[in-house]
Amino acid sequence: MKISDVIRLTDASVVCGNEQTAYEVKRAFSSDLMSDVLTLDSDDILLITGLANPQAIRTAEVADIHCILLTRNKKASEEMIRLADENGMVLLETPYSLFKTSGILFGAGLKPVY
Repeated sequence: MKISDVIRLTDASVVCGNEQTAYEVKRAFSSDLMSDVLTLDSDDILLITGLANPQAIRTAEVADIHCILLTRNKKASEEMIRLADENGMVLLETPYSLFKTSGILFGAGLKPVY
């Protein structure tokens, strides 16, 4: 699924990485626990989270995740935006809950990590 589709389906706004919205994500993982994210062993993952702090960006960097979707109308801080930009990540924000966001994307065909 293209990131542009994720944006459209979840009414998301692009905070960082607008030039990369044609990038494909193959799977998604929803979590606010970054320790769970570090256990992932897949490529082209969309991280769906409500954790709006620099730890989410740092964790995604370590896990080689290039797209993060913040849920529950959380707003990225300036530090998050700077870190995401430095790492070539796409950072999105949606007003939807983690549950609703995950359900919409799963229903549209985005596969889970497991």
